[in-house]
Amino acid sequence: MTHNLPPTGSIVPDTDTNVEEYGYKQEMKRGTGRFASFAVAFAFVSIATGIFTTYGAVLNSSGPAGIWTWPIVTVGQLMVALIFGSLAARIPVTGYSYQWMSRLANPVLGWIMGWISFTFLAIVVVAVDYTIASTVLPVLLGYEGTPANAWLITSIVLALQAVLVAFSTRWTERVNNFAVSAELIGMILLVVLLIVVGAVAKELNVGNLFSTGSLPAQDYFNVGSLLHVGPWMMGTLLGAFTIVGFESAANLAEETKDPAIVVPRAMWQAVLASGILGFLFLLAITMLAGDPATLAGSATPVADVINRVLGPVVGTALLVMVVIAIFACGMVILMTGVRLVWAMSRDDRFPGHAVWRKVSPRFGTPTAATGLMFVLGELILGLFAFQTDALFSLFGAATLLPAVIYAATVLLYIVKRKSLPPSKGFTLGKFEVPVIILAAVWLIFMLSVFRDASFINSWLYVAIMVAIGAVYLVFLLIRRGGPSGLAMPDLHSIDAELDADAKHSERAQGK
Repeated sequence: MTHNLPPTGSIVPDTDTNVEEYGYKQEMKRGTGRFASFAVAFAFVSIATGIFTTYGAVLNSSGPAGIWTWPIVTVGQLMVALIFGSLAARIPVTGYSYQWMSRLANPVLGWIMGWISFTFLAIVVVAVDYTIASTVLPVLLGYEGTPANAWLITSIVLALQAVLVAFSTRWTERVNNFAVSAELIGMILLVVLLIVVGAVAKELNVGNLFSTGSLPAQDYFNVGSLLHVGPWMMGTLLGAFTIVGFESAANLAEETKDPAIVVPRAMWQAVLASGILGFLFLLAITMLAGDPATLAGSATPVADVINRVLGPVVGTALLVMVVIAIFACGMVILMTGVRLVWAMSRDDRFPGHAVWRKVSPRFGTPTAATGLMFVLGELILGLFAFQTDALFSLFGAATLLPAVIYAATVLLYIVKRKSLPPSKGFTLGKFEVPVIILAAVWLIFMLSVFRDASFINSWLYVAIMVAIGAVYLVFLLIRRGGPSGLAMPDLHSIDAELDADAKHSERAQGK
C-alpha cells in the first residue's frame, strides 16, 4: 500500500498524544511514567559502566588531564539531547530518528537511519554485557577471566535480559528503576566518601588533575595528523563512549504517558545528571589516583583506587553496584533495539517484518523482535568470543555509530526547522540558534576524532553493515516500485484499517 504524508499543519498541538495521528494503532500500553522514562535514558548512559570500563584507557591515551574533556562532551551531548527533545515533542512515535528522518526528510533516508541505528544497538548490547564477564566479575569473584568463561557468562546475561524484555515491560522497568536508583545513590555516596576520607587522610592530590601522566606535556593539545589524533582529543572518548543512548527514552514514546512532555525532559535531565555526577566522580578518583602512570597499568584502576582509599568492603560494594548498572544498561539497550526493529517492521521495512511486527496479546510486548535481538547478540558473541582483539575492535563501533546518528539527526533539524510540525510539549524557543550552533560544532569535532587509525576496524564494520543494508534497501525499492512505496503511514491509513476491521467484524456477526 502506498501512503502519503499528512501536511505538517494537520498535526494539532496536544499533550495527549494519539498514535493514530501517525497511521498506527495503539498496540502497547502507556504505562511508562516520568521517573521510568528518565531511568531508561540514564541507564543507557550509565556513568558507572562507562567510567569503570574506559577510565584506564584514558589514562593511557591522554593521562589524568584527559578528564577535562568530560565537561565539553557533556555540554555537546546536552545540546544534542535538546534537539532530540524538540523532535520527540513533535513526532512522539516509537522509532525515534528513523521516524523523524522518514517523515520530515525522505523515507529512503529514514530507512538508512533506522538501519544504522539497528547496527549500533546490535553491537553495543554485546559490548556492554561482555564488560560484566571480562572486566568486573573476575575481580569481584576472584577468578581468572578467559574467553571461554566470558562467552558463557555474557550469553547468560543476554538471555536473562531478553526474558525480562520479552515477557514484561512492567518488570523490566521495575528492575531498571531499582538499578538506576542504586546507581544514583551509590555514585553520590562514593563521591562524598572519597573526597572526605581522602581529605582526612591527606591523600588528595590536586596536581593529578593537570598531569599528563606518562605522556609528554609537549604537543599534548596538538590536534594530530590526518590519521592520528592528539592525546587531549583522544580523552573525549571517555565521555563519548559514556554519554550516549539518552535517546532510548524517545524509543518508548508510544508506551510513555504524555510523551511529548516527559520524553524530552527525560533525555536532557539524564545527560545533565550523568554529566555532573560523572565529572565529580572523575575528579575524586583522579585526585586519589596516586601515581597515574602506575595506575594506568591496572585492568581495574577505579576499583583499585576505591579499595585503597575506602577499603575492600566498599570496593566490593562498588563492584556489585557496577554489575547492577551494567546489567540494566544492557537490558535497556536490548529493549531499545527491540522497539526499533518492531517500529520498522510494522512499516514493512525490516527483513522478516511479518514476524517481528507482532505484539504478544498476552505480554503486550514484541516478543518475536526480542527473540531476534537476542539471537543476533548471541551470534555476534559466538563469532568473536575467542578473538578478543577483533571483538574489542568491533566494540569501537559502539562509540563511532552514535556520533553518525546524532550528526544526521541534528542536520535534519537544521534543514527542516522552519517547516517542523507544531510541538506538543517542548520547544527550544529563543535558545534554538545557540543550541544548534553548539551541537553542530561539537559533532564536527567529535567526528574528527574518529579519523584516528585506531578506528579503521570500526569504520570497516560500519561499511559492511551499510553494504548489507543497501542490498536489502535496493530489494525493498524494487519490490515497492520505487521510493514512493516507502511513504510513511498517515491518519487515513489507520482509518482505512479500522474500517476494514469493522466490516470484517460485521461480516463475522452476520454469519
